[in-house]
Amino acid sequence: MEEKKTAWERLQIIHAKGRPTIRDYIPLVFTDFYEMHGDRLCGDDKAIIGGIARLDNRPVTIIAEVKGRDLNENKACNFAMPHPEGYRKALRLAKQAEKFHRPVICFIDTPGAFCGVAAEERGQGEAIAKNIAEFMTLRTPVVSIVLGEGGSGGALALGVCDELAMLENAEYSILSPQGFASILWKDASRAEEASGVMRITAEDMVQLGVAETIIEEPLGGAHNDLDKISENIKEYLSHKIPEKCKIDIDVLLKERYTKFRKIGAFIE
Repeated sequence: MEEKKTAWERLQIIHAKGRPTIRDYIPLVFTDFYEMHGDRLCGDDKAIIGGIARLDNRPVTIIAEVKGRDLNENKACNFAMPHPEGYRKALRLAKQAEKFHRPVICFIDTPGAFCGVAAEERGQGEAIAKNIAEFMTLRTPVVSIVLGEGGSGGALALGVCDELAMLENAEYSILSPQGFASILWKDASRAEEASGVMRITAEDMVQLGVAETIIEEPLGGAHNDLDKISENIKEYLSHKIPEKCKIDIDVLLKERYTKFRKIGAFIE
């Protein structure tokens, strides 16, 4: 890995123009991807893509938050900020995977769930909460990877899993450093300082027990070598998915529950 960077420096890397998105990774990591649409309740949210693919000839279900590679793509996918129907589509596909005994692979890359009035009217909070609850008891292996931003409930809805991996420069946080600084110090200009105290890097997440694995990025960031970072992601998944599929499902569910129960510190 590269020389250790600050959280702020890593944020600049994941916001770099040209950083790969899930649409770049899917054809390089998987084969025979078949996209599925809609939540069967409201509509199809383009901020979340989902479907069936093959990983080393093993059928898997992919659920991923979508960032655009330019302004038009970002507008089409609402800048990777899902609406409730996106999370309900994700849950529909996860339940389908459970039925057909396919492992689920989630890719997280969002600044957070969309906080517009329409999203709230359609039950944004309920959709996220239901995903968290249902994924906790989903009777099939679930592996999640944070590709870039892992923001707030928008990330948590796809973050309940048996193992969480993060790309080397990815971050996982309750909100943006700008929002943190605005709330804590009433000064959004202190965002760089905030990023240093929030503990949002991949190294922090492994140390805190939130994530288990860091996937190495090419020198300078994922955008500098798409083939290499795709190879690293595939190598991780090709090892981890068969490993999780060998575990008895009741044991896996108990381990998943324990993983989340031990996160954090509290005093009784």
